[in-house]
Amino acid sequence: MSNDSYMEKQAIRTPMQLAMVLSGYRKTLKLTQKQAGDKVGLFPKTISAMENSPDGSSIASLFKLLSALGLELVLKPKSTGRSGGEW
Repeated sequence: MSNDSYMEKQAIRTPMQLAMVLSGYRKTLKLTQKQAGDKVGLFPKTISAMENSPDGSSIASLFKLLSALGLELVLKPKSTGRSGGEW
């Protein structure tokens, strides 16, 4: 599976979904938490917390991790007709 196909149009609606996708993508890049953190000045414990208990993570740390993984955040309106989800 290529890195591009792994990340193609992931709908993320909860912090835990985001954490799982970011962790999975980091692993497809074969980066340890330390290696990813070293790229952007995050401690491995910060990345571990983001991947395991994302509710307390900062927006700044999220953007640093996205940068370390070569990702960007794109927002779009929710699809209509979808119900459920956390929010």
